[in-house]
Amino acid sequence: MNGGHGRVPGAGSPMLTSCSSPKMCSWILTCCLALQHLAVQASLLCIFHLLLLPTLPKELLHGQATSELLACSLFACGISTVLQTTLGSRLPLVQIPSFEYLVPAMVLSSHLSPSASTDKNGTAVASTCPAPHCTVTGSRAASLQEVSGAVLVSGLIQLVLGVSGMCGWAARHCGPMVLAPSLSIIGLSAYKEAAFFCSTNWGVALLLMFLAVTFSQHLRSCRLPFCTWSHTWEGSTEPSVPTLRTFSVLLPFAAVCIVCAILSCFHIPWESLDLAMAQLSWANSTFHAPWVRIPYAGEWGWPLLTPRALAVGIAMAIGCSMNSVGCYVLCGRLLRASRLPTHACNRGLCMEGLGSLLAGLLGTPGGTASSIANTCAAGLTQAGSRLSVQVSALACVVLGMSPKLAGLLTRIPLAVHGGVLCITYAVAVGTGISYFQYADIDSGRNIFIVGFAMFMALLVPRWFSAALTHLATGWVPLDLLFLSLLMVPVFLTGFLSFFLENTVSGTLEERGLLSDLAPRKAGAGDRHPRGERGEVSQAYGLPTGLRRLLPSSCKAFPCCFLCPRIEEEEEGSCATEQGTAAPGEGTHLLPKPSSGELQPAMRASQTEVPAWHAVA
Repeated sequence: MNGGHGRVPGAGSPMLTSCSSPKMCSWILTCCLALQHLAVQASLLCIFHLLLLPTLPKELLHGQATSELLACSLFACGISTVLQTTLGSRLPLVQIPSFEYLVPAMVLSSHLSPSASTDKNGTAVASTCPAPHCTVTGSRAASLQEVSGAVLVSGLIQLVLGVSGMCGWAARHCGPMVLAPSLSIIGLSAYKEAAFFCSTNWGVALLLMFLAVTFSQHLRSCRLPFCTWSHTWEGSTEPSVPTLRTFSVLLPFAAVCIVCAILSCFHIPWESLDLAMAQLSWANSTFHAPWVRIPYAGEWGWPLLTPRALAVGIAMAIGCSMNSVGCYVLCGRLLRASRLPTHACNRGLCMEGLGSLLAGLLGTPGGTASSIANTCAAGLTQAGSRLSVQVSALACVVLGMSPKLAGLLTRIPLAVHGGVLCITYAVAVGTGISYFQYADIDSGRNIFIVGFAMFMALLVPRWFSAALTHLATGWVPLDLLFLSLLMVPVFLTGFLSFFLENTVSGTLEERGLLSDLAPRKAGAGDRHPRGERGEVSQAYGLPTGLRRLLPSSCKAFPCCFLCPRIEEEEEGSCATEQGTAAPGEGTHLLPKPSSGELQPAMRASQTEVPAWHAVA
């Protein structure tokens, strides 16, 4: 935390003054923000399982099993989120099974189970197999164990990529012409799923989107009258919690769910389910689920490490690693943080690898990766709080130990899932487009690179989803590897844009390499100006107790890739010694300055300090 000299809005530690109990007000806001993260996370988890489970054997689709699988995923995601925010990148990132896990898992499970098919929109749905000889290859457990084996392999590979420093190297060498199309395509890649779930009731989905846009954009200045911060550097007291903007996802989410519940109570038909949607429905999933069931390794059988699982696991690791690097960059930009150092990026991928290892051992069909939707929700609400993410992670662990409670998440209307996707992933698209300002977008070279990479990233998966039998190399694991990679849009975009950016000639100014987002030259490392090093150390540094152990343990390979440089540690310790914060201060709840509201004139370096870095 910053001391008493030169307090920075968003980085200092102002005190709640008009609340009767500052700590109580702070914790209420923290719990509300945690509930908002949990709502978005629950929606994404439900989407993942709703799309994946029909591709698994039909014996697995009974209500109790779906609730228990959802509970296992919640448990693994909660632990992975705690690891990420405490020992990983230290960014306020929620962990979920991302779409980069979904596509390879669907490819593998569809190969194992002929009872799965693909609809006209390219979304996998369950289909009935009337022939008596049409059976699932292997038992229910064997099919799920092989998918879990692929998740386990992906976790091991992510761990290796993080420890070896490959993740930090990739993030350091990605310039604006790679980040812009990659982030944009991450957002656009969810359009099929969003339309799929919105189609159950477009009125409900549009109502959620209308409320979210109204609260976050038109009514963003409405603030709580009973919670104010004391700006010690100005000697004034001003309200600081823009209520409708801060909860512009939670309030519409809750309001729409209440409306749907009221319509259901009066038996008013509001949800139109076609055959595919009816097969995805799991309304009876909580009837026979137990109240308490602690997940344990091998509960669903130990993961099977077959050549097919190895190939799909490699594809999962590559796709999720690229998604995670993009999510780190996206989170830092939306929360206006300093540039993510390489050691924090490496640690983040290591923690995601550990989370995927845990998920694979627990038998879940998806690993853990940084949630784009939750990151975009934090950017939309400008409420980046590490503590609130950690509270939501603890709530996930509790829900994961109770399949009955976890099954209640399946009651969320399907149209609400579609509305959440539309609101959150749209922010990712817009953030990616904003990176074009750092390069010469009028250049014919850049226009071709961006257009070709994004067009092919949408075209190739679409073609393969409609013609899965056209790829045959003669060896099934190699077929699954290529198919899993070529159906992940973020992989195609990142690969094509990186390849074309580094092979097609262009000036430094044209490629955006003279901007602040330019990749650092080889050998430059993480050299920052003295003030920026202190900010980076405070924002992304490990907890103080663990940091004291680093100098002696991080000098040798490969741990050196996971630790900050010595000068960053010294700068961070000097900044810490300059001043300490009083207990009970709510720095983590101070919304980020986004539109200049109630913010004094600040230096350029001050506006880049994240508001969440002071939360241990």
